[in-house]
Amino acid sequence: MLKTGLELKQQQRLSPLQIQTIKLIQMPIQELEQKVRAELESNPVLDDEPDPESDREVRDVSIDAIKEDGDIPAYRLKVNNWGKDPRPEYNTFSVKEGFTQSLERQLGFRNLTPHQHQVASFIIGSLDDDGYLRRDIDTLVDDLAFRANVETTAEEVEEMLRIIQDFEPVGVGARDLQECLLIQLRNLRQTPEVQTAIRIIDECFPDFSNKHFQKICSRLNISEEQLKAAFSKIVKLNPSPGGQVDDSYVDQSQQIVPDFILDEHDGVLDFTMPRFNVPEIRVNKKYADLLLEAKGSSERAQKEAAAFVKQKLDSAKWFVEALKQRQNTLSKTMRAILDYQHDYFLDGDESNLKPMVLKDIAEITGFDISTISRVVNSKFIETHFGIFPLKYFFSEGMENKEGEEVSTRELKKVLQECVDAEDKKKPLTDEQLVVEMARRGYNVARRTIAKYRGQLGIPLARWRKEI
Repeated sequence: MLKTGLELKQQQRLSPLQIQTIKLIQMPIQELEQKVRAELESNPVLDDEPDPESDREVRDVSIDAIKEDGDIPAYRLKVNNWGKDPRPEYNTFSVKEGFTQSLERQLGFRNLTPHQHQVASFIIGSLDDDGYLRRDIDTLVDDLAFRANVETTAEEVEEMLRIIQDFEPVGVGARDLQECLLIQLRNLRQTPEVQTAIRIIDECFPDFSNKHFQKICSRLNISEEQLKAAFSKIVKLNPSPGGQVDDSYVDQSQQIVPDFILDEHDGVLDFTMPRFNVPEIRVNKKYADLLLEAKGSSERAQKEAAAFVKQKLDSAKWFVEALKQRQNTLSKTMRAILDYQHDYFLDGDESNLKPMVLKDIAEITGFDISTISRVVNSKFIETHFGIFPLKYFFSEGMENKEGEEVSTRELKKVLQECVDAEDKKKPLTDEQLVVEMARRGYNVARRTIAKYRGQLGIPLARWRKEI
């Protein structure tokens, strides 16, 4: 029996202003400067050369008289939200390039079609923090179709994955530890020791993982000396090519400009958002006059010209308003972070860094979590104790034995100290690390130890054991 009926669905569509604002919010300051310059070049209505004699006339031009639209409030066609101080040159700082940024940059050097680049970029975005790809190929194919609207095949995904596995750091894109080690070994000079190491990992990985050395020697028909020589090559490999989860950096540098500068005076925290060469945006009087002249005209050419100017005016209006909203959003978010982490920002003592997640700042500011995420991404603050990405200040937390909440950053620091102090001939297992952490006042589950150990790039106990 067939049933018919009506289903009412509510869909929310983003306005041009919202789309523009989202894009500007996630831009770091240098990229924003380039965007403003590009907008000035592409939109003839925008002008960065003020005309004092016509300024009053230009301000009187009303877009709302042409387009009655309640999406954006009326305002003057000029933006000057950077203050009246002279525009100084901004300071640049050298910081290490992010893990994902490095992979995307290396991808740009490959001769790929736009379609292949989309597939490869999606794979990069699917890598875990330690550099592994733990999602199966068929799932990636489905996600590319439904989430990115990119039709592909398992064969093409495999092909792009092999390209990524050729990137630095060597071993990235592996689907398990065995593949990660093999990728690294095959990139070394193929000496007899390296070739033996490849055979060990490829043919005897379970025995190698369990340190069954005699079984390996017997199966591969190699001597104990050959085993030790091959093992010395393997222990130098990196089981976690992605690095740390919070600050994943490789050894290449990029120039960054801090989006915020911290100011601390007698325990009072404030910040500034440094000026750069963003011009005051005005309406070009020539096009404003054209709009006024064309209003009410019946001539086709004038109407077409007026339609063109109207479209450019609308675009200018959204862009200027989006700049204002970006400034407000970044300012409110930074203020909330400073207030939340007040004690830490006084002197940079990590023990004062409170557990804080995106939701905490979203609740304070009233912004959506996705908005906070865009603000935090690729933004830096200059403090009197260093330059930090905003995402550095976010971490989860748990209680110590005194019932005090401590950040995961503090827990990782203590875990690293435990591993550094262990006897390398009898390294601590995860279960023993749980006991050691508890002895120091931190009640952490074994599963959590394994997670943090992986994020810190600390291998399993059997991998840390010295022969």
